[in-house]
Amino acid sequence: MTDELDSRETTPLVDEAVKKAAVCWVSVAEGPAYALWCLPLDGDLLIVTGPGEQAAPGLADATEAQVTLRGDHGGRIVTWPAGVTRLRPDTEEWAAAAPLVAAKRLNAPGPSADLVRRWAAEGCALNRLAPAGPPAAGTDLPAASLAEEPRPTPAVRATRKPFRLHKVRRR
Repeated sequence: MTDELDSRETTPLVDEAVKKAAVCWVSVAEGPAYALWCLPLDGDLLIVTGPGEQAAPGLADATEAQVTLRGDHGGRIVTWPAGVTRLRPDTEEWAAAAPLVAAKRLNAPGPSADLVRRWAAEGCALNRLAPAGPPAAGTDLPAASLAEEPRPTPAVRATRKPFRLHKVRRR
């Protein structure tokens, strides 16, 4: 494990941003970036996706991704390529990492041990994202906002006209 940590490509900016990360934006295969909660561990980010958890299409089966992290001011400070490793249940890595992630999950439905068992039983993916290349930071980042149109969702509904208590006369 220490050889793996020593051989990866990272910078002090990435290390510091990863330590403070609670949310990251992850895109897989040039797809859209998804905001995901994460847990920093040993310079990597751990992310849970799957049934009953956050959605990140393609991340569970990916080997590479792009990760963007924000700074203390709330804006993007670094984007880096990540190597994605899926941790499998019944492995030492899973046994070490899954309880840590479960303990930090907000609004967990029950004890963390039950949550870890549910992740294993329902096929949720616990992914480790490790820095795997030179980051883009400072002037290397795009100057534009990169804002996108909202994605289609079944949660959208038509808005009603505002309710009026009194009849309004038109002039």
